[in-house]
Amino acid sequence: MRKTGEKLIVITLFVKEGVEMTGWVAYIPYAVIVFGLLVLFHELGHFALAKVTGVQVYEFSIGFGPRLAGFRRGDTVYNLRAVPLGGFVRMAGMDPEEDLREAGRKSPESPEVEAEEADKTVISPEKSFMHKSVPKRMAIIAAGPLMNFVLAILLFSASFLIFGLPTNKNIVGKVIQGLPAAEVGIKPGDVITKINDTPTGTWLEITDIIHKNPERVIKIEVKREGQTKIFTVKPVKDPEEQWGKIGITYMSERLGLWKSLKLGVIKTYEVLKITVYFIGKMIAQEMPVQLSGPVRITYELGKAAELGIVFLINIAGFLSIQIGLFNLLPIPALDGSRLLFLGLEGIRGTPIEPSKENFIHLVGLALLLLLMVVITYQDIIQMLS
Repeated sequence: MRKTGEKLIVITLFVKEGVEMTGWVAYIPYAVIVFGLLVLFHELGHFALAKVTGVQVYEFSIGFGPRLAGFRRGDTVYNLRAVPLGGFVRMAGMDPEEDLREAGRKSPESPEVEAEEADKTVISPEKSFMHKSVPKRMAIIAAGPLMNFVLAILLFSASFLIFGLPTNKNIVGKVIQGLPAAEVGIKPGDVITKINDTPTGTWLEITDIIHKNPERVIKIEVKREGQTKIFTVKPVKDPEEQWGKIGITYMSERLGLWKSLKLGVIKTYEVLKITVYFIGKMIAQEMPVQLSGPVRITYELGKAAELGIVFLINIAGFLSIQIGLFNLLPIPALDGSRLLFLGLEGIRGTPIEPSKENFIHLVGLALLLLLMVVITYQDIIQMLS
């Protein structure tokens, strides 16, 4: 079956060892929201370009598996399905048997038609994906991953607009409740001038000292409303990074809309460039391959949410870039391989035999499912260790 937009979320992440699994289930709502948003934008890319180019869309679906809810508008059914790890857009002219079934739903009395002739008889050429030019079909396929990059830009820009740009000033921006800084009375706006009698003029100097002193008592001197206050704090050890933390974040500088958008584009480009660099290193076997599946990603999203909405927005933007880039790789069953087949069709002047292409995508999908199972198993073992 030739559906465009079907994919698995197998994201390349560069993560640390030794994660605690406590409270993992509580993080699932964050993962459902973020995964749903990422998949929604991806599939909207395919859907919008299909509509713009005149291709009939049978179904726009978020998620896989059993249908939870949905409605029909015009020729398209919009569905929400049970497993929010992907989605798909079913288009006319991609599968003759599917075209026959859709035609049968509209007219049960229609005569029997051979599957090979279905695309010619039940779907008008102007509404068929396969009758569109190669550039138009490539645009429809590429629109999904490109929309993930657009989403990353929007998320990063929203982060800058709402929460501002992090500064390197020695001023406390936020105090996280339940951690040592809040317990001893450190407040937002405090200027940290010294730690253990060492002057601290920048945020990097502050974090460097705190990180190096897990479970050790430190003395923090702050300026507050013209007065000097001294706090004795014992940083807790971060279970993942193994460094000290007391629960304070940096001061941020508020930005305007256009500057936020500009920085959103720049940050998306920088993250994309770094990701490509590391993927190249892994392909060249210059660094170990590190992949994370839904279990680990759910954990990371939950931990980000605990730190604050700004962290959740930023990791969502990072994941959106990962999904877009991953789907552009020439792996069977993903958008990258479909673009490759269309490129070959453009060079040859004739399409690859549909049965052969479908078989390649089917094998690729099976291998991706197997990879997902292996990665999920490794994630669970790592988190329990």
